[in-house]
Amino acid sequence: MRRHLTFPCGPDTLVGTLDMDEATGSTGVLLVSGGREVRAGSWGGQAQIAARLVAAGVLVLRYDRRGVGESEGADPGFQHTREDIAAALAVFRAAVPTLRRVVAFGNCDAAAALMLHAADIGLDGLVLANPWTLETEDAVAAPPTALRQRYFSKLGKPREVLRLLTGGVNLIKLARGLRQAVAPAPKSSMVYQMAASLARFTGPVMILLATGDRTAQMFEAVWPKDDPRIQRHASNGHSFAGEEAQNWLLERLIEATR
Repeated sequence: MRRHLTFPCGPDTLVGTLDMDEATGSTGVLLVSGGREVRAGSWGGQAQIAARLVAAGVLVLRYDRRGVGESEGADPGFQHTREDIAAALAVFRAAVPTLRRVVAFGNCDAAAALMLHAADIGLDGLVLANPWTLETEDAVAAPPTALRQRYFSKLGKPREVLRLLTGGVNLIKLARGLRQAVAPAPKSSMVYQMAASLARFTGPVMILLATGDRTAQMFEAVWPKDDPRIQRHASNGHSFAGEEAQNWLLERLIEATR
């Protein structure tokens, strides 16, 4: 069953989709979209995850935040979406009176938004994938960890070593890249806010990282590597693309609802 909902967020009206089976359950997942992505997700990815979760007996609500997709208003940016998340959670609980536990899932800046706001809005658990750690939504250069991986990979290829020895490499550019590779990763003030807010959250938390994803690498560069909440998957896909990675993601989401 798929039901479309409208609900208020201040003076604006947001649009959401409730996915459920005929037997109303007591556990739900609130899917929070990242960037300006609509609730169906990139290439329908959010809708596909919702359908698979429902098949596993988990209710799902996904929605368009203000200024995105079918929802009204001006997009406040991911750092200012507390009201959007809280409004979606409220309508989820109102639409399903038997709902007892809601776990929120977000990827990229949606994960960052949940880290910033989840402690204050009544969620029961979090699944945070490849959290964004910069104060803007703009793409940036590769983090030091990714640069080191790239240089180590090149040094393992005889063709690249030959280019270096025969003058086929711009040494000034190489030196600049090496300096960036050994430099410590800068930590934005938002990272400290994310950590402080997450420390106040009392429910269980999973942090899922695709090890080949640049955003995940940026997160690892500024976050404690021994955080026991981190689980890693050898995927290059920012959204865990591919059947094997998608199955792994689904298993983690189902695990979080148990």
